[in-house]
Amino acid sequence: MQELKHLKETPSQTAGPYVHIGCVPNFCDIEGVYPNDLGDSMVNDKTKGERITVTGTVYDGTGTPLKDAMVEIWQADAEGLYPGKDPRDQADPNFTGWGRKAGDYDTGEWVFETIKPGAVPFKDGRMMAPHITFWVVARGINIGLQTRMFFPDEAGANAQDPLLTRIEHQNRVSTLIAEKTGDGAYRFDIRLQGEGETIFFDV
Repeated sequence: MQELKHLKETPSQTAGPYVHIGCVPNFCDIEGVYPNDLGDSMVNDKTKGERITVTGTVYDGTGTPLKDAMVEIWQADAEGLYPGKDPRDQADPNFTGWGRKAGDYDTGEWVFETIKPGAVPFKDGRMMAPHITFWVVARGINIGLQTRMFFPDEAGANAQDPLLTRIEHQNRVSTLIAEKTGDGAYRFDIRLQGEGETIFFDV
């Protein structure tokens, strides 16, 4: 039987360069697929609400930044309405509610320019504290990890939040609270393992 010397199997990778090439081609210097990478811009000059910047880095269990992480966020608008099929009302048409960023290849840092979300109802009608949902993929992560970022200046709402109050180990709730670093600026680092490991949700 003759051995084939072409069309060999592509090397197996959990979330190798193909994720970035497919999801953020402009970031990878592959132009012409999209004018801008999908999820790159969430707001425009007509978007309602307080403009905020959310910056962060994904760290592995040794405290090393993951330089190939890709992060997506999903959130309500300033009135607490989700763009799309929210049955309660019409969400802000100038806000996408969804963003995607790749970590910087040198530092692993990513930055989202968005707006501070309003409170949204839990399935039982109780109001949840303003929050942003995060989804993370990177090397070694076979299934995307999901977590949430809450705001340090919403302490009262956080204390009543239906999800935060259900967490068994309350000393770990702090891993879901962003750090306010300036006017409208927040930092939310995500730690996959080890000391200060971020809480992830099975959804």
